[in-house]
Amino acid sequence: MFKFLFAAACLGAASQAASAASADLTALEKRWLLASYPVLEYARSLPLAIDVVVQPQAGPDDVPLAMGFDQGRCKLVLSLRGNPEAEKVLAGVAPAEQGELIEAMAAHEIAHCWRYAQGAWHVLPAGFVEVGEESAADPSLLAASKAMREMRREEGYADLVALAWIHRNHPADYARVHAWLDKVRAVQAVPRSGHDTRVWVKLAADGSRFGSAGKPFEDASALWKDGLVSDD
Repeated sequence: MFKFLFAAACLGAASQAASAASADLTALEKRWLLASYPVLEYARSLPLAIDVVVQPQAGPDDVPLAMGFDQGRCKLVLSLRGNPEAEKVLAGVAPAEQGELIEAMAAHEIAHCWRYAQGAWHVLPAGFVEVGEESAADPSLLAASKAMREMRREEGYADLVALAWIHRNHPADYARVHAWLDKVRAVQAVPRSGHDTRVWVKLAADGSRFGSAGKPFEDASALWKDGLVSDD
């Protein structure tokens, strides 16, 4: 599935995150791992079964952080080496202000893991029914359109979890992180594509709209449902 440089069940301590396979990790990889550590530690406490994987070389279409699933376990995959996207996604952000953005990206990926672990991947919440927007008669086009909607919903939920995480743990940075994510989605997203999460990001402009349980997966749920209504 991936070329493994190293894999470790959720990192046990911040020092371990910095030193795990340290001889093989670049400074950039260590920085991303350390920034992701609070999210990984939270995920371990739930507990979620997560392995951390660092690829020795990014592929042409790899994103810096991604979540995979293999044999019932989540795989948080870092693809930073030779990957211009690692710099592009943080372009214009001072190094001292990048940590919260990387942390938000990690929370986004952990949200995918949580949905998978809950058996809710691509499943609509109670009370919602798949309606669709297709008019094409070609079954392959219908299937592709449905798959795109399912992906967009999962990405929207993950974006909200990322923002809920920042609102809970870095409230003073919330507006800045939200503005960054809003810009990223506006630039990257093709309308109605799988990563067009602008409906959900817009709903979260005011962080106070998140739930107050102090649990990002739950706190994002109400806004996610509101976005499902708007999206469909």
